[in-house]
Amino acid sequence: MMKQITFCRVLIALAVAGVATSCQQKKEEQKETTYTVHAAPEWTTLFTRSQGWFGADGIYSIPLKGSDAGASGDTVLFVFSDTMFGQAGDTSQSGAPGLAMINNSVMLLTGNEPQEGNAKFIVGKNTTSVFLPSTPKAQPGDYYWLGDGVVDHAAGDSLYIFGYLIHNTNDGSKFPFRHVGTTLLIYPPHTTDFSKSKQVDLPLVSPSDDPAATAFGAGVYANTQASGAPDPDGYLYIYGVRGTNNKELMAARTRAGTLAKFSAWEFKTSSGWSKDLQSATALADSVSNEMSVSAIGNGQYALIYQLGGIFSEICMQIGSSPVGPFGPRKVIWNTSPELTEKDLFTYNAKAHPALSKPGELLISYNINSFNFLEQLKKTPNFYHPRFIKIVFDKK
Repeated sequence: MMKQITFCRVLIALAVAGVATSCQQKKEEQKETTYTVHAAPEWTTLFTRSQGWFGADGIYSIPLKGSDAGASGDTVLFVFSDTMFGQAGDTSQSGAPGLAMINNSVMLLTGNEPQEGNAKFIVGKNTTSVFLPSTPKAQPGDYYWLGDGVVDHAAGDSLYIFGYLIHNTNDGSKFPFRHVGTTLLIYPPHTTDFSKSKQVDLPLVSPSDDPAATAFGAGVYANTQASGAPDPDGYLYIYGVRGTNNKELMAARTRAGTLAKFSAWEFKTSSGWSKDLQSATALADSVSNEMSVSAIGNGQYALIYQLGGIFSEICMQIGSSPVGPFGPRKVIWNTSPELTEKDLFTYNAKAHPALSKPGELLISYNINSFNFLEQLKKTPNFYHPRFIKIVFDKK
């Protein structure tokens, strides 16, 4: 059983300008955030299944009313990447009921409670992927893994989802694939048919072409009044990961309503914002390819990620804005007790604010194996998201 981590303390320095005299210097005020972290078995159970959809990674949750505050009666869209479908335990790879791995899938959850009767898992026709590439960059056999998404009220409530275009290399390595581009998938308001989308390639260099390139879409934070942000400035913040080793966190922003207008994007630099991506600077390092930034009250924002992408530590850093500066890295959970086989690893921790109760932050992470098919034979439904939650102490 996971060890509960209690009374963790994070100190962050916030600069407070002096106002008494012109010679008075800025002072730093220490804000202390205390919290406990617990397993969230009610959410893990929702995704622990043995038939039909029975496992996937890449879990992002997108409230279709566009509010991370968890609007009443909302439907939450979950998007997944590599997905197992069929009968858990049947590793024949053929026949009925059979077993299939597809590249992405979705789930629609009515409300924000983990109730099985309100969850509808969806795959494509004839057990295929839901999201299929249809842009000039795509080659036969390429597919999408999914990044984060957002409903933009300023764009007529359109739904935007980041798709990572993946090309299999079949080179025998532990990660036999290449990320060859990023695409913005655009849907009309209130859609539940995700098979048809407008697809717009981001005019950015892909990490496969340049190891120092940034893959944007790892997280999105809508800092708008319509989304229920506590301190809105009208921007959508798009987070990316630069590099394959150090995995630096980068940030872009654009005014609500202009997400698909890439010329409107600005990139965070050490001194402000710039249209020049090459001048962008890192906000944090050793993050995961999927992560999140969420408002947690008191003017604070929690950056959540898996250390280095696939290490066992789930980390949090707290900042004073959606782009920091972020304070010290704190390990809030260690997944080592779950790694009972040498080839198992956990990855891509992130928060789900629209599913979180007041004063809490729900977090998911994935589990996988470098010896995937053998692990499936031993533990047929091991490949599903796990959940924990942070409970912040009341101020």
